[in-house]
Amino acid sequence: MRLMRVVAFGAAFFALSACTTMATNEAENNAISKVGDKYIVTTPITSFSDFILVETQLGAQPPRVVDLQRVVDDFANYDAVFIGEAHGHVANHYVQSKIFAALHAKYPDMTLSMEQFERPAQKVVDDYLAGKIGEETLIFDGKAWPQYRSSYRPLVEYAKDNGLPVIASEIPANMVSCIGERGPDFLDTLSGEPRQWAAEELHLEDGAYKDKFYSFMDAAAGHGIDEGLSKEEIARKKSYRYAAQVSRDDTMAESIARHLKANPERKVVHVNGSFHSAGLLGTPERLAMHLPDLKIANLHPILVDDPKNPTFNSEDVGEGHYLVLLYPVPKRFVQMKNINAFIARTKDEIDKDKCAY
Repeated sequence: MRLMRVVAFGAAFFALSACTTMATNEAENNAISKVGDKYIVTTPITSFSDFILVETQLGAQPPRVVDLQRVVDDFANYDAVFIGEAHGHVANHYVQSKIFAALHAKYPDMTLSMEQFERPAQKVVDDYLAGKIGEETLIFDGKAWPQYRSSYRPLVEYAKDNGLPVIASEIPANMVSCIGERGPDFLDTLSGEPRQWAAEELHLEDGAYKDKFYSFMDAAAGHGIDEGLSKEEIARKKSYRYAAQVSRDDTMAESIARHLKANPERKVVHVNGSFHSAGLLGTPERLAMHLPDLKIANLHPILVDDPKNPTFNSEDVGEGHYLVLLYPVPKRFVQMKNINAFIARTKDEIDKDKCAY
């Protein structure tokens, strides 16, 4: 599942050209203090286009505010950089595009990998990069995400203009839904080309990522398991939903690994929803299974509660080498009846016939 996908704001991406508050060396002078389990940043986040970058090195050092150049200089030392995102957040996507372009300036053999295109769309993406088709065809035939124009166009256009490969790394969404409904054995029913659209192996073992995902299911509205079921049925449903999540991580990791094995001189920037790469679990963890010697780093977004007094928690420190603190988005729901209505609207979107390949 695409966890906690945020609706695209539709704000013009180029409005961020004025976002310089945290993009200069002035950032180094901004202090962070700690009170209890919270870190407090003295500088406010003034708008959706503003952001603050914090270096943590996954808890290896006290957090400090840094500028964008520091992030780029550090990431240039890694083979694969994961940029987690709050889907649709304009400042988050601006940071993505700036990091990708700056890393390419330092290292010409750069590849962009994207959760936002599925494996079957690889030829469509390649044709677009080669100028054989237009953007409308890319969006329709490539099944681009709804917010493609506002969120991902800058990344893809930069890759196109500079002749860089783009990996359509993701498993098809309807396959994910089928795994969530029928379990990981659904993949055994596939053969031929459709089977190649998902990872060869799903890593479903117990561990920190599984614990984290189960906690998310228990806590997040709309993702919990239905009440009134037996313990066995609840356990089965949870395991199926975890398998669906893992199918994304394993497929993206395998896609990146295949590209790097075929092109060992290249480096990769991969963009995905933040849950997939937080704490180097999920997709980075599985990429390391394929390529144990690969140097991997990540950036993780935090939507602060109060942009006038931005804070983050001690547990956030271990989520990324760097955090990007962002202006909070509006609440999706306020009343439970609206949540229930949303679930009812979307529950029937899975066409069971699509599970037949």
